[in-house]
Amino acid sequence: MSSGVVEGLARVVLRPEEAKLQQGEIMIAPFTDPGWTPLFHSAVGLVMEVGGLMTHGAVVAREYGLPAVVGVDGATERIRDGDRIRLDGSRGYVLVLERKG
Repeated sequence: MSSGVVEGLARVVLRPEEAKLQQGEIMIAPFTDPGWTPLFHSAVGLVMEVGGLMTHGAVVAREYGLPAVVGVDGATERIRDGDRIRLDGSRGYVLVLERKG
């Protein structure tokens, strides 16, 4: 986790080389590694399926000051592109506020 609260549009990213992440979106990913780092410049938050406090995504999110929640099983399937979500990295939860479509 990385502290902070953010609301915005979700963007599911399964592979960094195919990412269509727009500035200001919340990145939803299965995991991250150093190849994902350039995407953190556009994101305002991060939700990851796999990971803990010392995993790549959590560490980079803290360095960039991005709210993050890690270890969210099925996040890339439960959260859809364009869903409006609230990510609370301080409390460790993600809430879908409005479904796209």
